[in-house]
This record gives sequence, C-alpha cells and structure tokens, in this order.
Amino acid sequence: MLRVLSLLALLASFPLNACATALPLPEHGPVLRIQGSNTIGAALGPALVMGLMEQQGLKALHSEAAGHANELRITGQTRHGRPVTVEVAAHGSSTGFTALNTAHSDLAASSRPIKDNELVALESLGDLKSPEAEQVIAIDGLAIIVHPRNPLNTLNTNQLAQIFSGEVRTWEQLGGMGGRINLYARDDQSGTYDTFRELVLNRRDKVLEPAAQRFESSERLSDAVSADPLGIGFIGLPYVRQAKAVAISDGDSQAMLPLNSLIATEDYPLSRRLFFYLPPTSQNPWAKALVSFAQSSKGQAIVAANGFIAQQVQAIAVEPRASMPDDYQAIARQALRLTVNFRFEEGSASLDNKARQDLLRVVAYIKRHGKQNKQVTLVGFGDAKDAPQRAALLSKLRAMAVRRELVKSGVVMREIRGFGAQMPVAADTADGGRIKNRRVEVWVY
Repeated sequence: MLRVLSLLALLASFPLNACATALPLPEHGPVLRIQGSNTIGAALGPALVMGLMEQQGLKALHSEAAGHANELRITGQTRHGRPVTVEVAAHGSSTGFTALNTAHSDLAASSRPIKDNELVALESLGDLKSPEAEQVIAIDGLAIIVHPRNPLNTLNTNQLAQIFSGEVRTWEQLGGMGGRINLYARDDQSGTYDTFRELVLNRRDKVLEPAAQRFESSERLSDAVSADPLGIGFIGLPYVRQAKAVAISDGDSQAMLPLNSLIATEDYPLSRRLFFYLPPTSQNPWAKALVSFAQSSKGQAIVAANGFIAQQVQAIAVEPRASMPDDYQAIARQALRLTVNFRFEEGSASLDNKARQDLLRVVAYIKRHGKQNKQVTLVGFGDAKDAPQRAALLSKLRAMAVRRELVKSGVVMREIRGFGAQMPVAADTADGGRIKNRRVEVWVY
C-alpha cells in the first residue's frame, strides 16, 4: 500500500487535465472491477487506478485489503463526499478471462496474450484481439533469480528447461556450487507461469517438476529464493528484490541480463508484454478511461515508477561489437537506437497491436526532436530461411512496411536496411522465437 500511495507525489508533479470529462457514477457498487494477473494487480493496476482517480479530481484516496489475499479495494471521494470504489482481484491471468466470461469483471489484466480457447469463449463480447480491445500497458521481463551468493552468472533457455523439469538436479551439473537444486515457481493461475511455460518448457516438450514449490505471491517467491542458497526461481522484473538475476541466452543470441533497454525492445529472451483486455461491447466508461489513462504519458510514468518498462521512446547509444555485421557497426557508430522494435502479427506483414501504438510514439519522438528529414534509418531483421538472400529480402520488406506508415506522417527516411537472419535475439526453433527475430529497429542521426 505504501508503494501505491507514494505515487501520489509523482502524480502531483503532473498538471491535471482540466478538460477531462467527469466520469459517471453508478447508483450502487464499484465503478470498476478488475481481475487477473498478480503481476499487474499487486501494485501496478492499483497505482493506475489511483492515477485515474486523481485525474478525476477525487480526494482521500486509499487502498485496503478486500477480505481475501491478493484482493484490494481502492476508494476515493468526490468533492461532494460521495464514495467511489474500484475492486482489484489478482489471482492470475486466466482468472481475469474467466471473470469476463461470468460478468464478474469489467477489465481483464493479463501478463500473457489471450489464448485461442479464451478468445472463442469470449467471442460474444467482441473480438478481444482487436486493437481497441488488446492493450499493451507495459513491458516486463521474467528474471531468473538465484541466491545472491550463487556464483552462477549465465544460463541458456535449454538449461532452464532441464532445471525446471527436474532433468538437471544438482548445481554441480551446471558448474555451480554443490547441492541439490530447489525449484520455486508461480502457481498455475499465474500469467508469469504461463509465460515461463510457453517460452521455456513447452518449446522443449518439458513439464514443470512436481516437487517445485508454488506461490501465488510474487514477493513471497522472491524472498524464498533469496533466503535459500540452493534455490532458483522465475519472477517478474519488479520482484527481484534481494535475489540475484542471471543473464539468459536463447539459441545463438548473446546472454542478456534483464536490463531496461533490452526489455524495452523485447530483445531480452524472457521479455513479455503486460495487457489490459477491454471487451469491445463494454459500456463501462471507467474501464475505457483506465485503458486510455494507462497509455498516456502520466500512465506510463506510473508504469516506470512501479519497476516495469514504460513504452516511452528514448534514444540510446549502442556499443559496436565484433560480432555485429560491419554495416551495422557503422550505423551504431553514427546514430542512436530508439527503445522500440516493430514486430508483426504471426504469419503476416501487418504490424501487431503494440506496433500500432508504437507508431504514434515514434512519430511524436521524431517530430519533437526535428528528425523528419532524412535523419531516420530503419533496420529490418528476419528469421532463418533456406536461402539467405530470401531472408535478407524479407527483412528489408518489413522495414519498408514500417516506412510506409511513417511516410504518412511526413517522415522522410535516410535509409532502409535489411540484415536478414543475422543477429538473432531468440532461437529460430519455435514460432515465438521466429516472431521475435522478425523485427524492425529505428535509428536516428
């Protein structure tokens, strides 16, 4: 609660939107019910709710336990003293979609994309994969954590699958300190667990070792690992706490720590998106307003203050390395890379829902910094193909697809480059890895 309330000072630094229309209040009950991800619901979701309440001019904001673990009631008062309440239940991503289906929630919070079976079950509420419904509110990275004194610094995703499936049982097998490996994992309802299972276990036809200790709370899991010299677990980035994060590689990618810049571009192998899902048929104005607020600069400031990666575009220097193609090194020496990668819908040349939002952010950055006239280079990459020339062509075509959208906003490109399957950020052995490798970077001079 202290973490949530401390954000009020942050919010106070932003001027209120005096033109914001006051949202209507129902005669009875909460104005908004949110269910789903514990990663979002533990702190980020309540903080965004408080931000919206602050924007609406409500006073005496506070949150309190709602009678069950991982449930909160956030309240405020209108200037006339009328109470306003939002309920947040954070029992795992799948529970959010179930609650939408039973009309027990207005908004689903999820730390993984909606599944096909959930999409079908909820089709009466509209297309939850439409750009209006599927809203990426933040980027997170799954950190692999060990005890602070564990000497191990790097692991690859294949080793992670062997560890968490129980095939590798001792630290000696990994070149670490002696003793049996103790496994810590989130519970079955958790989007964090779904993401780990999808990115690590399922791709290698593995299942989680039944002896793993399971947790509904991210904080409790992290604290348990940091107290166990033989422990290892996976957790959302803000919950590393006192534990030690190790660098992760996937396929031919370099080992990467869960650094903000690598997670922002989704290059880090265990990066993931955090979502709000708003049914297209929703008539709840508070749900729509919260989604809009989460995408605003104020909302994204709250995302960053909660330890997640905000979708705010920044320019960063990239150190040229010998492993990079010579032409890419030349770009890195002269230009700065924006902290966004454009990615595409599966099996399509169409930008995905996050990329559509990112286009607006990139255009705003380019115009704000006066980079419209031949000061932007787009660099495309692809997954491995039978013919390297085909991979190179497709990578350039993806960059051209982004150029078409930027040109509509008056941006004149300096250059379009395609580097094919070079510099992979994920293994090409699974669909998820291939999708991550199909990306377009933005560089500014």
